[in-house]
Amino acid sequence: MAEPKELPQFPEPYWRDNIDFPSFPKLEESIKADVGIVGGGIVGITAAYLLSKQNVKVALIDAGVILNGTTGHTTAKITAQHDIIYDEFIKHFGEDKTKLYFHAQMEAKAFIEKTIQELNIDCDFSEQDAVIYTNSDEYITQLENEKKAYDQLDIEGELTDSVSLQVPHKKALIMKNQAQFHPLKFLKVLAEESMKNGALIFENTTAIDVEYNKHPAIITREGHRIVCRYIIEASHFPFYDGQGFYPTRMYAERAYALAIKAKKKFPGGMYISAETPTRSLRSAMLDGEEVWIIVGEKHKTGQGKSTIEHYQALLDFAEEHLGIEEVLYRWSTQDLTTLDKLPYIGRVSEAEEAVFVATGFRKWGMSNGIVAAKILTDLISEKNSPYADLYTPSRFQADPSLRKFVRTNADVAKHLIKGKLEFTDNNIKALSADEATVTRINGKRTGVYKDKEDKYHAVDTTCTHMGCEVEWNSGERTWDCPCHGSRFSYTGEVMEGPAKRPLEQVDLEK
Repeated sequence: MAEPKELPQFPEPYWRDNIDFPSFPKLEESIKADVGIVGGGIVGITAAYLLSKQNVKVALIDAGVILNGTTGHTTAKITAQHDIIYDEFIKHFGEDKTKLYFHAQMEAKAFIEKTIQELNIDCDFSEQDAVIYTNSDEYITQLENEKKAYDQLDIEGELTDSVSLQVPHKKALIMKNQAQFHPLKFLKVLAEESMKNGALIFENTTAIDVEYNKHPAIITREGHRIVCRYIIEASHFPFYDGQGFYPTRMYAERAYALAIKAKKKFPGGMYISAETPTRSLRSAMLDGEEVWIIVGEKHKTGQGKSTIEHYQALLDFAEEHLGIEEVLYRWSTQDLTTLDKLPYIGRVSEAEEAVFVATGFRKWGMSNGIVAAKILTDLISEKNSPYADLYTPSRFQADPSLRKFVRTNADVAKHLIKGKLEFTDNNIKALSADEATVTRINGKRTGVYKDKEDKYHAVDTTCTHMGCEVEWNSGERTWDCPCHGSRFSYTGEVMEGPAKRPLEQVDLEK
């Protein structure tokens, strides 16, 4: 019998390995710029590149290091096939708006191709067909209806009973002429080109607020200001709400990924299952060898079973259907979904003329991130964008948004109350190394993690955003909020918003 394959001990995304990233300083003083950008992922870096080409003075900051957030934990498919979505969009938004959505995605793909050629970027770009497959009779009708939507929208596609992927399936819907790439290799060059054009980039610089005087200013945690004409919030979750009420209009989900060497050769294409738990598959290259990237197991952040079990489920799937030779990497990602599944791209609220936001890409940030950068660049440059009205954050569709608004916020209330009423009095002395528990210390709900060196790290589990109680994420060694998706390190530092302040540390000696 073959030895069971083990997961890597620590999460690390495939994308960041073997790339020589430049490092950037921390912002140590107040500065001025035409446009201040918060967030060093695909939206922020692409917007910096586009604006700097127009001789706009750009200052970009990131709370951590650039390209280490959601963009660094992606599947990196450049596709307009965003699950089974077009039949639904036609019903909710109409044919014209749905066609705009598709065209926006394909323009993003064309932009990536053109930029690769112009800058001679080696980023493993390849054309691939995108495929939704199902092995469930329940989803066959949905795929048939989606193919009708493709035909209505003039999308080149094919409904088939068989594809090359050797995973059980009864029906598959193919979208032709899509692509995949290595996003960090691509964006690294765009960051370098932006700096050549005069853009300033700062790392380990956290934005906490926006204030207005004559011009808007980004306020950092250290109290420095970036005074500018316009601000772009490209920080995944908006750090500044501007009365847009984003925590009530989006929910956070986590998904998990493995990169493996498999016994079977990848057949070409990019695949995603229609049914849940989701299985998304594509290939990539590592040191001249083919690897499989397998993603799935989504769930609301801070909710559900132990997160390490999701990795194990992907491992079991890969072993059963592909045969594993080696597990190379594991990582997870967090995606934000809006009430109507369309991203919010534009002015943060109707009252704000100078602050722009891009958020809520679901799992499809590669194409939507480029779309966002282009829309925001057009708005700042006072050019007409054919897509601005479609994505505007000020929209609120009664169907299906109103029902989802009620359901999403009822879920938040449930977890807020549940955390407050929960009684726990676990003994921290029973913890083994690399384990955590929730207990009560001096009457306070406290999270305690015991590290590899048997040192204890204790934090108040009350999320600093809106007071929900965080839960332990064993797969990532983080404290995650089930209400709005904030995530904290085991020492309490903010890893993902909307929270701005760290969890309060608890002294176990008292």
